[in-house]
Amino acid sequence: MRCHLFKVPALLLATVASLAPALANPAPSGQLRYRLDGPRSEVHAKVGFFGIASKTARFPAVTGGIDLDPNHLDAIRLDVMLDATALEAGDQVTLKRLKGPDFFDVANYPSVRFIGKRMTMTGPVTATISGDLTARGVTRPTVLTVSFADPPSRATGREPIRLSARAKIDRTDFGMNAYRLIVSKSVTITINAQMVPA
Repeated sequence: MRCHLFKVPALLLATVASLAPALANPAPSGQLRYRLDGPRSEVHAKVGFFGIASKTARFPAVTGGIDLDPNHLDAIRLDVMLDATALEAGDQVTLKRLKGPDFFDVANYPSVRFIGKRMTMTGPVTATISGDLTARGVTRPTVLTVSFADPPSRATGREPIRLSARAKIDRTDFGMNAYRLIVSKSVTITINAQMVPA
């Protein structure tokens, strides 16, 4: 009888030991939250100039994050906030105009923000994210075309998420109407972002 009593604790210990790896690495469930890694993320805005060239502005100060459920990827929330006052351009004349009242008007509207509300997967690592873009106090529906470095369906909440995204907007939709004869209305926005577990 004593022999059997000692075998019970030993069996329990063996069972717990066998479950330890699974307990240490639980399967993802529910929402996973990530924050945007600013130093490893950047946003560019490119616009045609005189129909034969282009100019690019860079937004180095980016904040935000992403909430996603690997089992329900459509219910995503992507938040990207740009500090328009930190905008960079190739020369001081262009920079002054971009920050001025004809374009971003950073004195009155210091930030640009995109909030993504729904994601539609178009492949294992490609998707579209529908949401709203706000600039100069004007909000317009906008769709991002997104590529992930790894399938978001495999996200665990422990490793970074890397993505690149692109959208085309009409600047006049946001009240940026100046220089229409020499500066294209169409603006291409490119986002390269790394999200780390929050």
